[in-house]
Amino acid sequence: MTPALSGFGLGMRRPHYASFTGGEAPVDFFEVISENFMVAGGRPIDTLMRAREHYPVALHGVSLSVGSADGPHPDYLDRLKVLVDRIEPAVVSDHLCWTGTGAFNSHDLLPVPLTGEALDTVCEAIDRAQTHLKRRMLFENPSTYIEFPGTMPEWEFLREMVRRTGCGLLLDVNNVFVTASNHGLDPRDWLDGLPLDAVGQIHLAGHSQGAHGLIDTHDAAVDPAVWALYAETIARTGPLPTMIERDGDIPPIDDLLAELALARATVPA
Repeated sequence: MTPALSGFGLGMRRPHYASFTGGEAPVDFFEVISENFMVAGGRPIDTLMRAREHYPVALHGVSLSVGSADGPHPDYLDRLKVLVDRIEPAVVSDHLCWTGTGAFNSHDLLPVPLTGEALDTVCEAIDRAQTHLKRRMLFENPSTYIEFPGTMPEWEFLREMVRRTGCGLLLDVNNVFVTASNHGLDPRDWLDGLPLDAVGQIHLAGHSQGAHGLIDTHDAAVDPAVWALYAETIARTGPLPTMIERDGDIPPIDDLLAELALARATVPA
């Protein structure tokens, strides 16, 4: 039976593999990047399976590309389904973005113009993916750095996406803060427009100051302003599975566990 996701977790990254495969990390679940384990066998799968013996796992993808005009590639969906069926994750998620077309992959989370035409494309892609995997997925709100003219608010796009496809949301609180800051918005107004009852998981991460705005870098501790926004989010939603993402300048696992303790302390007992 596939376990439900609850409590507080970390992204499982290479420097900390031993803590997870040995069941020594004091977390409730862990998350991995799906593409790193979409292989037939070998050490990656062995590592994931050994960690999976101790914790529920969330699979978080970066290449489904639901915003691409081509939609999800059939081969990608086939390989993801093999991994899902093998691991039986508690959650399968990806991003509201596009990453490439045809054989080209940018290896970046590119922004989707928030238009009605793009919404049709995204919803069709999500329907295809959920049907192929035979399960509901979560989709993460991205950090954005540019705005397209003539578009709807992101929260309106997400709300309609959820309504039309039945998918859930992976709410990245850092991304809300980065996006709102970059576009001169109030992040609380952003939350006001979101279907919070569709949120199935929360991400927390660090960002950096760039030349023209904030950048979602995942290479620093969670900012105090993001912690404050997380507290407000939880006050609205109640407890939700929450994890810390760290992909660069990865510190000792005890440092991440200290951050995770802050998340635990934020949620009312």
